[in-house]
Amino acid sequence: MRILFFTAGAAGMYCGSCLRDNALAAELKAQGHDVILIPLYTPTLTDEPNVSEPRVFFGGISVYLQQHSSIFRKTPWLLDRVWDSKLAIRAATRYSLSTDPKLLGELTVSMLRGEDGLQAKEFQKLSHWVKGLPTPDVLSLPTSLLIGLARPLAEALGRPIVCTFSGEDLFLDGLEPVHRERAEALIRENARFVDAFIGVSDYGARSMAERLGMSMEKVHVVPLGIRVEGFEPRRDNEGSGRPFTVGYFARIAPEKGLHHLVAAYRHLRERSAGRPARLEVAGYLGPEHRGYFGGVEAKLEAWGLSSEFRYHGTLDRAGKGDFLRTLDVLSVPSPYREPKGIYLLEAMACGVPVVQPRHGAFPEVIEKTSGGVLVDSLEPDVVAEGILSLWNDPARRAELARNAAAGVRAHFTAAHMADRAARVFSAVAAATTGTTGATGARRA
Repeated sequence: MRILFFTAGAAGMYCGSCLRDNALAAELKAQGHDVILIPLYTPTLTDEPNVSEPRVFFGGISVYLQQHSSIFRKTPWLLDRVWDSKLAIRAATRYSLSTDPKLLGELTVSMLRGEDGLQAKEFQKLSHWVKGLPTPDVLSLPTSLLIGLARPLAEALGRPIVCTFSGEDLFLDGLEPVHRERAEALIRENARFVDAFIGVSDYGARSMAERLGMSMEKVHVVPLGIRVEGFEPRRDNEGSGRPFTVGYFARIAPEKGLHHLVAAYRHLRERSAGRPARLEVAGYLGPEHRGYFGGVEAKLEAWGLSSEFRYHGTLDRAGKGDFLRTLDVLSVPSPYREPKGIYLLEAMACGVPVVQPRHGAFPEVIEKTSGGVLVDSLEPDVVAEGILSLWNDPARRAELARNAAAGVRAHFTAAHMADRAARVFSAVAAATTGTTGATGARRA
């Protein structure tokens, strides 16, 4: 099967959606499919071999310039290649990349308007380029925030479009109300040019379908999967005398809940009868959240716990595996109802049990793997009790660790993800064989 696969880069930040798209494209290639992975906005950053094309479409600099100046909406395509180059984009995003929805509302709406928006030239460039490729069986969009691409691509190639729900609800909720309402209306309007949607979890599929007033008939679930190589389970080191280690591995941001874990850790230390413990944290810290992180550190200092805390920064794949294997338990008590949670799969693959709130995709992941504990509240004492229950019961903790490592390998590998995605792509392509997309009538 020939698949034209798009992915949205996040410049210098490890992005869960980028990691998912790259892993899926790589596994589909390994299974014999002809896959072209095209980055949009910026080059993608992955912690595995990057299988994306070298050229970036909708370069972040061009998109920004065209949003704010009519001059750049008319410059020759050849000239645009100067600031669309990887070198230029990386230089522009070297120190920071703003993903604050409050600053990106107008741009989001413009992109969702497709060829009627301010970036019309970029849509024309992409349509021109894809016409020179071998005709794909199916095209895959990485997020409904890019659903403005559906109509131009369908008209250029006449092939079916699949679009992934990848956690864009968090971004949409951060938009100013006027931009959020317009963005959601445009997503619903463009949905008629999409033949199928994919959710990365049961929760993610249902919640976005409900949000957009969409029938589940067009929505499929392709659970996340990871390559487990490099995430071998930790060795049992009970009795080594080292401190009990609580870990957090996710982006440092309020919606991921580090402040909840820090408050829970304080309660944990009050109940642990002086036994040694550590709080180890890693993950991307954007400039917009440095103040938030500083507040977290200040609380630990005020509580006399700063000597038990360490922030490891952003980690590559090898560093990630090494970090996770030092943990006794991982907890990312996110107040956001997370539809993904790759960090859970990576931790559990390393044999680390998890303690998570009972919402979003967390219940389905933990129930399928039997590799962790669900708590019913983000209250510090409740999260602390969940962690303490594992600290006080080494046998149960060891059992959950074994379940976690085995459960990820049984249900959440990249191969499982690719098998399921290929079935969806194949069914969509077969349903539109001999037509011009889902079809001619709907797109006409």
